[in-house]
Amino acid sequence: VGMIHVGGVTRLTQSGLSMTTWSPLGSLPPITQEEWETEFDRYKQFPEWQQRKSMTLSDFKFIYGWEYGHRMLGRTVGLIFCLPWLYFTASGKIPKGYQGRMVGLLAMGGTQGLVGWWMVRSGLGDDRRDEKREIRVRPVRLATHLTMAVATYGALLWTGLDILGLPHQATIAEHASKLSKEALRHASRLRAATFGLTALTGVTIVSGALVAGNDAGRAYNTFPKMGDDWIPTQDMWDSDPWYKNFHENTAMVQFNHRVLGISTAGVALGILGLGLSPVRAKALTPQGRHGLYAVGIAAAGQVTLGITALLHYVPLSLAAAHQLGSIVVFSSGVYLAHSLRYARPALVRSGGRIAPKVTPPKNPHAIPNAA
Repeated sequence: VGMIHVGGVTRLTQSGLSMTTWSPLGSLPPITQEEWETEFDRYKQFPEWQQRKSMTLSDFKFIYGWEYGHRMLGRTVGLIFCLPWLYFTASGKIPKGYQGRMVGLLAMGGTQGLVGWWMVRSGLGDDRRDEKREIRVRPVRLATHLTMAVATYGALLWTGLDILGLPHQATIAEHASKLSKEALRHASRLRAATFGLTALTGVTIVSGALVAGNDAGRAYNTFPKMGDDWIPTQDMWDSDPWYKNFHENTAMVQFNHRVLGISTAGVALGILGLGLSPVRAKALTPQGRHGLYAVGIAAAGQVTLGITALLHYVPLSLAAAHQLGSIVVFSSGVYLAHSLRYARPALVRSGGRIAPKVTPPKNPHAIPNAA
């Protein structure tokens, strides 16, 4: 979450193009005055400098610090993941069935670094020198970078919840066995709806990246209308070819984000109302009820925060809080879906009568099998 947040602030402070080189292991930042001047001179060779010639060395140090911090935080996260993984692997404490997932998570994290540099390069090419609009990374590449970040975070969160839940497998099965078939079907439908909500939240987050990439939050700063129109159709189709409007047109990307954001809040509140209805609430565990409240409150707060940021011309503090809020909504959806795992289809078909399979670990201190 911190990595995503720092990445968002890096973009909001227009710091992403300050470092014009990349290496997998990174390097020390400039330290002496001479080193800073050399780095600043390197930055001046790229297109963004043409639009920011009033920048001082002090200004450059500020944006460089954000980008350098973002990159090194990513490498630190990688170490925090790898070192304990290697230790628990050597100790035989990785639950059976999880090694493949750990490899996948590592691959996702490594790929994210490559995607990040691919994104940055889109703002460094000579083809950007004659642009009149403010030079930024390409919105599609920014959205791809954020998509990878959210997907990696979601996979990490789900895996963590899985492992934390391993000691409670018997309790989950016992809870499911006490529910009627109708209650299990309700919980299963609620689980499916939650997966849908979480996917919708992910799409909304990606659309927000397109808004950010086009600086579209600083246009149409009215609500609920966009200026004088509910749908500013006259402004939504001015790019050629036509499909570019969906990721480079200010009116289009902001309209899409508005619709997706309000839809996400509506679905979340609908799930909250459905899940807590007197007849259906009996199918929920305490964790499920907590998840429902978290989803409803987070989604309502997020859409309120988004509207407030828009009406105030997207100041840095509100913009950063809005991005962080999107991760809270996403996390709430993942938590709720995971808390309803007792309603997965196999259990519903059997009426909840599936005993947990626990394979004794080879190491007496290992965590039980995840099956």
